Amino acid sequence: MPWDLLTVLHVFAMLVQINAEIIMKRSIRLLALTSTAVAGSTVLPAFAEGESAYPETCPELYHHSMKQLHSSKMLNLCDVTAGKPVLLVNTASHCGFTDQFEDLEAISQKYKERGLVVLGVSSDSFNQEAEDEAEVADVCYKNFGVTFTMLSTVPVKGDDAHPLFKEVASQSQYPRWNFHKYLINPAGEVVDTTSSFRIPSDGDIEELLTNAGL
Repeated sequence: MPWDLLTVLHVFAMLVQINAEIIMKRSIRLLALTSTAVAGSTVLPAFAEGESAYPETCPELYHHSMKQLHSSKMLNLCDVTAGKPVLLVNTASHCGFTDQFEDLEAISQKYKERGLVVLGVSSDSFNQEAEDEAEVADVCYKNFGVTFTMLSTVPVKGDDAHPLFKEVASQSQYPRWNFHKYLINPAGEVVDTTSSFRIPSDGDIEELLTNAGL
């Protein structure tokens, strides 16, 4: 039996509504995908872990981006070290050697104009680091006035060690305890180590700088 005009209009209205719902769902899905992609791009580190992130002149030892202590900022170690000699040390805020922060800061102040970079890396590998990075930062920055670069807590020994310390260990050894120091030349080669019980001497640092032409 032929449809009357009212029935035809009703069916037409239903089709329009169905099409509108389909279009709306597709639009919402597309918008969600786009938002996710945009949001994802904002949380990428400042430098991706890859060859393109680091200049050819930078030693492979420093081909890493690591988080600054108590900060969301990612630091490219090639930028931090800038082709200079480095004093690298693993630290812990609950360790009995914590007062060495003061000695390390004094070294940094004395030799930074000559080009020495002091680089501290917080670690709980010896179970003596605070769980709260705010507390770690207070010990470094407030208690001892540290101004040299400090990096966020990472493992520094064994299978879980950060790649920076795996490479250091391949050249020398893993830290035996907190506040183990490495003197590294501009080529990224470990030239000397100092145990937790000692601070690198002026002679050691002078030799590092002199050999680097500084």
